[in-house]
Amino acid sequence: MAAYGLYTHIASNKLRSMLLLAGLFALVYVLVYAGALVAEVFIDDSETAAYYLRHAFSDLLKAAPIATVVAAVWIVIAYFFHQSMIDAVTGGHSVTRQEQPRLYNLLENLCISRGLTMPKLKIMESPALNAFATGLNPRQYSITVTTGLLDALNDKEIEAVLGHELTHIKNGDVQLMVVAVIIAGVVGFFGELFFRLFTNLNWSSGGSSSSGSSSSSRSSSSDSKSSGGGAIIVIIIAIVLIVLAWLLSQVVKLALSRSREYLADAGSVELTKDPDAMISALRKIEGRGELPGATSAVMELCVDNPREGFADLFATHPSVQSRVDALVKFAGGRDPGPLPDPAEETEQLETEHAEAQDGPPPLSQGPWSDAAGLASPPPVPAPSPSGAPAANPMGPWGRH
Repeated sequence: MAAYGLYTHIASNKLRSMLLLAGLFALVYVLVYAGALVAEVFIDDSETAAYYLRHAFSDLLKAAPIATVVAAVWIVIAYFFHQSMIDAVTGGHSVTRQEQPRLYNLLENLCISRGLTMPKLKIMESPALNAFATGLNPRQYSITVTTGLLDALNDKEIEAVLGHELTHIKNGDVQLMVVAVIIAGVVGFFGELFFRLFTNLNWSSGGSSSSGSSSSSRSSSSDSKSSGGGAIIVIIIAIVLIVLAWLLSQVVKLALSRSREYLADAGSVELTKDPDAMISALRKIEGRGELPGATSAVMELCVDNPREGFADLFATHPSVQSRVDALVKFAGGRDPGPLPDPAEETEQLETEHAEAQDGPPPLSQGPWSDAAGLASPPPVPAPSPSGAPAANPMGPWGRH
C-alpha cells in the first residue's frame, strides 16, 4: 500500500505492522525447520538428503504448535514489558513537572495545541544528544530525552525534537518500530540458539572422530560415501536457512521506511511553526547521538542513528544533511551549516588545555615591573647594631 499523504501513511504503517507479525511466525518456522534438519543429521548421519528433508518437515509439523505458543508468549511479554526492557537498557526514568518543569511544560503545550494525549516523560542520564518515543497504545506512549540534549539545546530546539517524537506517535511509526524490534529479537534469539547448538554438536562430533582409530575413520568415510553426502548437504541447507532468517529479520527492520523521518521532521515544523529550530536541533545532534551501551534496536528508535553498516545499506535513518536539505527546500528553513566534528572539538579542547597548563615563558622582572603585581621592591638592608647605615647597601641595579 503506497503512502501518498499523512493519513495513508498511518494506514500503511498499521498494515505493515500486521504483515510484520505474520512474518514473525514465518521466520520462526524457518528456524524450527533448520533446527529439525540439524537434529535429524546428528541422530542418524547415514541417510540421504531426501530422507532428512522429509523427516524434518514432519518434525516441523509436530513442533509448530509449541513454536507458535513460544512466539505468542514473547509477543505478549514484549507488549506489556517492552518499555521496562528499554528502560533497563538505557537507564531512563520517569519525571514529573516538579522535577523537569522546563521540559514538561514544552511537551504539554505541544500536546494541548493539537489535542494530543500527553505521553509519559522520561529522562536518560547520558551526555549524548538524542531522544526517542516508545509505546504500543496511548497508555504506554512515552518520550525519553537525554540530559545531554537538555543541556545543549535551547527551548525552541527542544520543542522541535519533542514535536518530532510526537509526530512519530501520531503517525503510528512507534508501533511499527516496536513490532520490528520484537521480530528481530525473536529471530535473533532462535537463530543464535540453533547456531550455538549446531556449533557445539559439530565440535563434539569432530572430537569423537579425531580420537577414534584409523579403522573407524575409514568406516565413517565409507558410510559417508554410501549415503551420497546427504548429511553434508542437509547441514549446508540448515546453515543457509539460519543465515537467511537472520538477514530477513534485518530486512524487516529496514521496513521502517526512511520516509518516516522526513514526515516526522515535517510534522515537527507543523506543530512548532519553526523550521529553523528543527534544522538547528538536527545540526547540534549530528554526530553526537551515540548512546553508550544501547543496542541497535534502541538506536533505531532515536531522532538520529549514527550507526551505519555496509556503506549505509542497513542505515535506518537518512543522513542529517538530506533531512536538512528537505526542510530548507519544502519548509523554507535556513541552514547554518554543519557544526565542527565532535572529535575535532575534543582535540581542540585538549590542545587548549595543554597550552594553558604549559603557559607562556615567565617575564623577566625589572625595577619598574608591576605585571600582575609580581614584581617585588628592592630589598632594604637591615640596620647595623651601632645604628650607622650599613656599608655597601643593595640598590635596584645591584650593590653600590
